[in-house]
Amino acid sequence: MSRLRVEVVYALADVQDIIVLELAEGAVARQAIEASGQLARHGLSAARLKLAIFGKRIAPEHRLREGDRVEILRPLAADPNEARRARARGKRRISSRT
Repeated sequence: MSRLRVEVVYALADVQDIIVLELAEGAVARQAIEASGQLARHGLSAARLKLAIFGKRIAPEHRLREGDRVEILRPLAADPNEARRARARGKRRISSRT
């Protein structure tokens, strides 16, 4: 049976946890995540995972190809729209003083 080589990545604020795996051809992203051991190592729930390959969102049942980089996505620290509004409010205050 043919094998394929993939990476599973979980990025924290200060470090990336990268695991390189060889899986059977036809493997799906969920299998790669389970085989990587990152669920237990980082205390992650398989049911709540959001995944991507090279930044593009995928389903856990996405069939993998040779060289794929499966990324376990973390929740956002802040809502992007709210962060933008806060930055805009800060700039207005600074510019109104001058």
